[in-house]
Order: sequence, then structure tokens, then C-alpha cells
Amino acid sequence: MAQSEQVHTPVPGIASVIGRMRAFASAWPPVAGVEDGVEVFNRVYLTVTETVRQQIDDGAFTDRRAAETLDVRFAEHYLSAVDAAAAGLRPPDCWRPLFQYRRHPGVRPLQFALAGINAHIGHDLPLAVVDTCRTLGCAPPGLEEEFDRVGDLLVLLEERIREDLMPGPDLLELADPLTHLFGSWSLERAREAAWSAALVLWRLRDVPLLAEEFRKRMDAGAGLVGRCLLTPHR
Repeated sequence: MAQSEQVHTPVPGIASVIGRMRAFASAWPPVAGVEDGVEVFNRVYLTVTETVRQQIDDGAFTDRRAAETLDVRFAEHYLSAVDAAAAGLRPPDCWRPLFQYRRHPGVRPLQFALAGINAHIGHDLPLAVVDTCRTLGCAPPGLEEEFDRVGDLLVLLEERIREDLMPGPDLLELADPLTHLFGSWSLERAREAAWSAALVLWRLRDVPLLAEEFRKRMDAGAGLVGRCLLTPHR
């Protein structure tokens, strides 16, 4: 990247991001008998972020600064969506289904978790890669190792999420359509698409109108998938 393109914006630490997620959990008290879908995703994402921080502290990433910057820039998009919804503003299309259905009694916790992951990876992750490149003054290939490592953690956590939140055997008949729905979405494929989208956005960085048009299409597509994932079961 040319020196003139570098944007060295100060990046808050992961601890700050974790603190905000914990504050959200405190601000969303449970309502008897009704699951808050945004809180379900927040709980999942908090676990992911704490795991990434532990991995960084343990030296699992070759470039600690790049890993932390990517993680924080990634989280900032989710935090901004929460802030927008709380202020009565319109969050990105990818997040709107989760906020709209957050207390729907016919949507299961696993649906909320996967819809949030879909929005975050399908829209926010490509933007976070570009944000990180601008912050660090590098191109996407320079972040590929950190991107892959974070993606591997997400895949492992997604498997655990499915095990923890999938309806039990007593609900198997009810869960059959949901099992088909969950099986149609793949985090691995979403992650691969996010990397490809990040490369496209990076190439379009000098053509802001085209870059924004591409982002909007990406946002709308993730939003459509999110609505499908949140199909009520009753």
C-alpha cells in the first residue's frame, strides 16, 4: 500500500470490546419465558472474543498486533449495530432480522446464534479486514494467517454452539425442519466468501461508489439469509 493510503487510527484493546459486551448482557435483563435473541448472540460472541484474547495472550498468533486489530475492528461493526438499534436508527440490513425477531417466541436460541454469526461474517468480516489493512498499512494477504486462525476458532465454537443450543431428543420431530435449515448454512463457506469479498472491497478502495454498491449488495444478501435462518417454527 502507498504511504499516503495508510490510516493509523488508534485501536482500543480487546478488553474494551469485552467490557462493552458484558455491559450489554447486564442491560438486557431476561424476560420470563421469552429468549432475547440479541442477548443469545452476544453471549456467543463474548465467548468467541474471550477465546481469541486468550489465544493472543498465549502467543498463538505470529503477529499479535494484527490479530488484535482485526478482532477489535471486527467487533466494532457488531457494537455499532447494537448502538444504532438502541438509538432507534436503522442498523445494517444483515442485522435487522435479529433485532426485529429478537423476542419472537417461535424462534429458537440456535437460530438467533446462527443468524448473528451469519450477519457478522457475511457483512462485517470483509469490512473489518479492509479496516484493519487501512489501520496497519498493509494489504489483505498480510492478514491471511490471522484471518484463518480466527476462522478456525469460529468453526470450533460453532460446533459447540450447535451442540449446546440444538433442541433435545424429546423435540426431535419438531426440530426436523430446523435441522434441515441449519444444515443448509455453513460457517466454513461463509468464511471463504468473506475473504473473497474482502479482496474485492480492497481492490475497489479507490472507487468508493462501486465499493459502497458492493457493500450494499453484500449487506442485503446476508440480511436475506438471516431472515431464512430466523424462520419461526410455530
